[in-house]
Amino acid sequence: MKYSEKRKLSATKDYCAGHDGLKRVAERHGVDVSSLRRWIAAYQAHGEEGLQRRTSCARYSVEFKRAVVKRMRKEGLSFRQVAALSNVRNFNIIAVWEQQYDDGSLATRRSRPAISTVRMPKTPISKKKPAADTDRSREDLLPEVKQLRMENEYLKKLDALVQANAKAARQKKRKSCLS
Repeated sequence: MKYSEKRKLSATKDYCAGHDGLKRVAERHGVDVSSLRRWIAAYQAHGEEGLQRRTSCARYSVEFKRAVVKRMRKEGLSFRQVAALSNVRNFNIIAVWEQQYDDGSLATRRSRPAISTVRMPKTPISKKKPAADTDRSREDLLPEVKQLRMENEYLKKLDALVQANAKAARQKKRKSCLS
């Protein structure tokens, strides 16, 4: 959800006045607690400018990214803290920068590693039908039998729990009707 700069500033100043805690101020202004926490950090580090909406996506230089990661490590800061100090709106991106810094892709001025690891490889769909149980060895069948027994026990316990809850609800209803 996007909030106006006026609303951000009002909630932030209300919190900074020190009369109430984070949750109460967030409730009073109808904003999310995590958003308010982020606004407060940006306001404390950069003043009202830290709360202003950006008109375009920010592009950060490789040197800036490197400096942010180094500062975070040197000073032992969290992603949120270094983002507030560096005026980076999305603190999650710093984790990506740190990974790029570690794997060397940040040093080579590539924004991503040469080999993309984001997509999961497709598992080949086997067109063969599973072997019949009579064709399988005892060692192949034992783990499956064990798994099926565990599932069966779980379902029995679940059924017993559901029945016990239903019985308790009926008894409670009966007692409330008699009273």
